[in-house]
Amino acid sequence: MTTSARYPAFRRIKQLCVSSFALGAWLLASAAAANESDLPKGHFALPEEGNMVGEVYTVSAGQEDTLLDIARAHNVGYEEIRMANPDVSIWVPGEGTEVTIPSQFILPDEPRTGIVINVAELRLYYYPEVGEGETPMVETYPIGIGRDAFDTPLGVTKTTMRLENPAWYPPASIRREAAERGDPPPAVVPPGPDNPLGKYAILLDIPGYLIHGTNQPDGIGMRASRGCIRMHPEDIESIFWRVPVGTKVNIIDAPIKVGWSSTGGAYIQAFTATDEQAFGMQTLLEVVSLIEAHEQEGRSIDYELVSNVLEKANGQIVPLN
Repeated sequence: MTTSARYPAFRRIKQLCVSSFALGAWLLASAAAANESDLPKGHFALPEEGNMVGEVYTVSAGQEDTLLDIARAHNVGYEEIRMANPDVSIWVPGEGTEVTIPSQFILPDEPRTGIVINVAELRLYYYPEVGEGETPMVETYPIGIGRDAFDTPLGVTKTTMRLENPAWYPPASIRREAAERGDPPPAVVPPGPDNPLGKYAILLDIPGYLIHGTNQPDGIGMRASRGCIRMHPEDIESIFWRVPVGTKVNIIDAPIKVGWSSTGGAYIQAFTATDEQAFGMQTLLEVVSLIEAHEQEGRSIDYELVSNVLEKANGQIVPLN
């Protein structure tokens, strides 16, 4: 099978000009020889030391831009762009307004294999398999997850099937709610612009749960689904053909991440947890671990700074030394 046949993105690049993510499959093959600046946004060579990739940078808003337009073009979700730019209007940033792009990431403290989804971070990490001599890579994408009462399930699972142009069968709960509003949905929604699954879906070994596209991309980076993991259409298309059936999927809720740069700097990052009780316990464990690591190196910890980061939980990466 030819490359163009396996990766439909190559036939529709003009339609996907909002992002260069769909080129990831082609670029990944030559990643070992490529500079990181040549890779699509959100694609990084794994660091030999430390657990941080990417960088924070700024761009200027255009006259017609919304903050969501800018976020999507730069591989960032709704909550990420909003928290990084709390004083900028979502809908009318204004031409020339400087917008911060939070494109630096602390890799989850999990095995770097398959797919890791951090629901607290609203972000997916994909570690594609590489051949001998190739550079290990990570790709990261903003996602939408389950809203209150429809939490995305946690745990280790795997992919079981890939569906191109899937039909959607509204579950009984959705049909009941719609009927109560006087707008009963059809028993099945065929492929097309009205299909909430988008053009691509990857089934998980958890009945009823998928990683899929969406016909409402403004919801990426929010807790808005009924438990499934949503991706921008161009993002799910980018990975769809490259994620083998049987790929491990590790779904975690890690609201606190501790980072170590290749130069030895230490950083902390906190998000709002989906489970407040779990957040409290992890806060204690992470801070104790962090203090111990620094004390072994003869460094002091600014406890007030750590407390402030945990209290704000705004996703910003803050240096500790």
